[in-house]
Amino acid sequence: MVLIEPLIAVVVFLITYILIVDERINRAVAAMAGAAVLVFLGIIPWESLLDHIDFGTIFLLMGMMIIVNVASNSGLFEYLAIITAKAAKGSPIRVLILFALVTAVTSAFLDNVTTVLLMTPMLLYIAKVMDVNPIPLLLTEILASNVGGMATLIGDPPNIMIASATGLSFNEFLFVMGPIALVDLAVVIMIFYFFYGRKMKVDSAGKAAIRKTIDALDERAAIQDIVLFKKSIVALAFVIMLFFVHSNIGEILHTFLPFVDPTMTLEPAEVALIGAALILFWSRKAPEVIFEKVEWTALFFFGGLFVLVGGLVETGVISDLAMMMTSSLTDTHEAMFVIAWFSAIASAIVDNIPLTAALIPLIEDIGMNSSTIDTYPLWWALSLGACLGGNGTAIAASANVVVLGIAEREGIKISFFDFLKIGMFVLFVTVAIGLGILYLMF
Repeated sequence: MVLIEPLIAVVVFLITYILIVDERINRAVAAMAGAAVLVFLGIIPWESLLDHIDFGTIFLLMGMMIIVNVASNSGLFEYLAIITAKAAKGSPIRVLILFALVTAVTSAFLDNVTTVLLMTPMLLYIAKVMDVNPIPLLLTEILASNVGGMATLIGDPPNIMIASATGLSFNEFLFVMGPIALVDLAVVIMIFYFFYGRKMKVDSAGKAAIRKTIDALDERAAIQDIVLFKKSIVALAFVIMLFFVHSNIGEILHTFLPFVDPTMTLEPAEVALIGAALILFWSRKAPEVIFEKVEWTALFFFGGLFVLVGGLVETGVISDLAMMMTSSLTDTHEAMFVIAWFSAIASAIVDNIPLTAALIPLIEDIGMNSSTIDTYPLWWALSLGACLGGNGTAIAASANVVVLGIAEREGIKISFFDFLKIGMFVLFVTVAIGLGILYLMF
């Protein structure tokens, strides 16, 4: 039975993955069906089912979806989109580059999902106004969010987990991973320019026509409800401020309210739910209308996927595979190579949160049992692979699923294989460059 359970977990995961890739069955239905099989067969006991679901991610997604849906009723995103389109002066390539830069920088300091939820409505509106193919813009946004999230301690969950286990500081992440993210972002933009630049170019007459159309737009006229517009700006600013200070909110409040515990912190999901409650209460919008627009399909997909990956964790498949990959390592650079590539490729297939959780004790064990391997560079190799692995497939990162879900709702279809062709190429190029920079550093 010891050997049968891991085999069942792997088979169910692979069959479900094939159904997700095939796309003839909705990916949320496939993921939930796979999760149900694991529970039915006892691979994941019912009493431990909830332990494998990352409710932090689920509630973060839900809260931000509510905030964005309420704010969108005010015309806020159309307003920002028109301003951005005017700044690009009618050039689709400039829009692509501008949004890649803004997305990456924002993702470094906010959660990737929060960033793409704010950016995607603007991108879709700009693509519609400029009459250009939105797919290159959406793909660039996804990849830039994952690259940017690698740059700081708070940018991506694997970095938060690594910092928690090792005590690495915010500045250490910024100075080590920041330059790598900057170089990789430039490479991503060049890759997209090479792949899509010619298709997105317009002649001088076309550019003049687009610019004339954009210049004729009045960003102020895009505001549908000025009161809600102002409330949305205040609510979003409040939420973003909380994201910046969530880890030391207790210290800040204790300064003004001595009875507050200075060690108190807020999880990103708590921030999102506080913001959602605030904007719903303040806006007086009918909640049933807002809730209808929540991407429930994406949320249930994540729930099923977490359980599927939990089956691999519960049966020891991930930890055994990681141990097999690292058991014969004797050199620091060799260990960096294996951990970076293993975490990158594995993160393109399974969620990077349980993968990082499995690899952290493994690296700690390497440090305790090897006198020839310095574990300090290994943490950066893990961060590199786990964060950039999210670019590999359409379901490798939360941001990917959210953007593709919004696009599908708007009638824009990006298939698993369409994403795979560009995503895997970007993954291999950016990880190789990042690993090369780490070699130079260490």
